[in-house]
Amino acid sequence: MKLNEKIVVVTGAASGIGRAMALRFAKEGTRQVVCVDLNLAGAEKTASEIQGIARAVNVANEEQLVELIEDVEQNIGPIDLFCSNAGIAQRGGPEVDNEDWYRMWDVNVMSHIFAARHLVPRMIARGGGYLLSTASAAGLLSQIGSAPYAVTKHAAVAFAEWIALTYGDQGIKVSVLCPQAVRTEMTKGKEDGVASIDGMMEPEPVAEECVKAIEAESFLVLPHPEVLDYMRRKAENYDRWIGGMRKLNRSYNPPEK
Repeated sequence: MKLNEKIVVVTGAASGIGRAMALRFAKEGTRQVVCVDLNLAGAEKTASEIQGIARAVNVANEEQLVELIEDVEQNIGPIDLFCSNAGIAQRGGPEVDNEDWYRMWDVNVMSHIFAARHLVPRMIARGGGYLLSTASAAGLLSQIGSAPYAVTKHAAVAFAEWIALTYGDQGIKVSVLCPQAVRTEMTKGKEDGVASIDGMMEPEPVAEECVKAIEAESFLVLPHPEVLDYMRRKAENYDRWIGGMRKLNRSYNPPEK
């Protein structure tokens, strides 16, 4: 899909990957980019640089997401590309409080489901549309030190797969972004963390890879090419891959003595 003259919505647009996406998409000649974030001031700053529109929305709240979709479709036009980019992270395993598990599930997974629930029927009715989900390499591999992040990002990838295989014949295109470490507020102060083992990428090259994937209508967006090799190793020998990940866990998340 070409982005020229398209109406695009980007969540998490106040900073990081979402901001980079919004700015880069606008360079393609979009008709309008709607910059969405809980941080309205940040979203407004992004929007002001591209003559876009800013909206304050909690994407984990279905009602607010429905209001956003209705607002855009009634007052701007049909949404051609919806980028479910907002996400959060937290360290820990099964001991993490239920409230925090639910919070991560709502932001990292349910926000994608809400967007698809209310957009896919509209898109199908008008001949098609595009969904771009930001997951993570953790959704294809795993995340040392964070069970909630690994689980929710796996779910985000699985949901994107399901949408692609279920509605692809009806004109719904899907891409899922799975980078390793990117320099954002989420990774601030964690520059030496396990996700940066292959280097910390700036948001702008990540956004560039998204544009390429959308134009090619490719499902997987892998700004870090090493991730594909890791996926192949995982598929070829799961036990050996688990062993390697255990070694990595010992290096970055050593057991308490």
